[in-house]
Amino acid sequence: MPARPGLLDRPLTSYYLVLGITMLLLALGLVMVLSTTSAAALDSGGSPYAGFQKQLVGVAIGLPLMWLAARSSPAVFRAAAYPLMAVSVIGLLLAITSGVTSGGAARWVQIGPFQLQPSEFAKLAFLLWGADLLARKEKLGQLTDWRQLLIPLMPGAGLLCMLVMLGDDLGTTFLLLIIFLALLWVIGTPGRLFIGMLALMGFVMIILIIVAPYRLERITGFLNPRAQTAAAYQPTEGKYALGSGGWFGVGLGASRAKWGWVPNSTTDFIFAIIGEELGLVGTLCVTMLYGGLAYAGLRIARRVPDTFMRLAAAAATAWIVLQALVNIGAVIGLLPITGVPLPLVSAGLSSLIVTMVTLGMLMSFAKREPGARQALAAAGPGVPRRVLSWLGLAGRRD
Repeated sequence: MPARPGLLDRPLTSYYLVLGITMLLLALGLVMVLSTTSAAALDSGGSPYAGFQKQLVGVAIGLPLMWLAARSSPAVFRAAAYPLMAVSVIGLLLAITSGVTSGGAARWVQIGPFQLQPSEFAKLAFLLWGADLLARKEKLGQLTDWRQLLIPLMPGAGLLCMLVMLGDDLGTTFLLLIIFLALLWVIGTPGRLFIGMLALMGFVMIILIIVAPYRLERITGFLNPRAQTAAAYQPTEGKYALGSGGWFGVGLGASRAKWGWVPNSTTDFIFAIIGEELGLVGTLCVTMLYGGLAYAGLRIARRVPDTFMRLAAAAATAWIVLQALVNIGAVIGLLPITGVPLPLVSAGLSSLIVTMVTLGMLMSFAKREPGARQALAAAGPGVPRRVLSWLGLAGRRD
């Protein structure tokens, strides 16, 4: 008898890893958002459940969208690339000209009772547009010339980065550049050109930091955390919160730092509250979940047969995992503060929905790995069809 494949060698391993890790991070996010937002709301005299209810609405919207994305074909994502890119550009322009401003940054557009952040949707739009563009050029054999490789990909990235920076969002600009570099890396950009692009982006990022005093203050606060400055206060308090958790934490909901000591404890610094309430063991578990997501995403990118899927899967994995690492690195003091949320965990409607749709796309690609279709067919009907069958609503198959 042939030997059974190991657990990590099975066709649907990537699919179940992405699905399982997503569900675990969503559950953690809901719990931590309830814990952190309730403290901030009670401190200001509001409802302790307002932030949690908003996050729950995001999950309720994101789950069906993720399910639809997981059932969609790559052709659907390719068809959505250009319209989504156009909508993102319009959304960014609206955010700059007539959007909601908070803390000096114009990043949000008011739609009914919700504030949406167009820059979050721009990340997915650029990812799909860039992957489709390079896949078409590869099929036509146009990637041998560096001009064909960079045009119009580089101007498109530059346009989005410029619009995002006009809204004063350096963190999202950095993530857009990560997606750009991931696309160039996977498509096989020559080493000299890739290093040149890396150096150019580093130079631009340095200029953007120098021209804004508060960004420069963050860098100096990172380099000298003992300095008694406003920029050093947040990372210092974040590390105090992490350290006070010990091995196993003080218990869910028992954080003291969330009561106004750690700024942005519901978003950028929610990892500090995780460390305080769940301890070192909890933070290591969260970090391992993102590591598992990195493994699954890169496994999908390596195994899928289509260039578009390979590019989109690798860029999506680089974006989500590096965003998590940048967030965690800022909290523990290894990186300067950039203001990016912890994916699926931090409070934030736009980031949550876009990340869930992107992970649904990864699950769609995972179902197209070698042997995945046969494994799905052998597994029988999924849970939704079984539920419909129990209710007598399932359509009959010929």
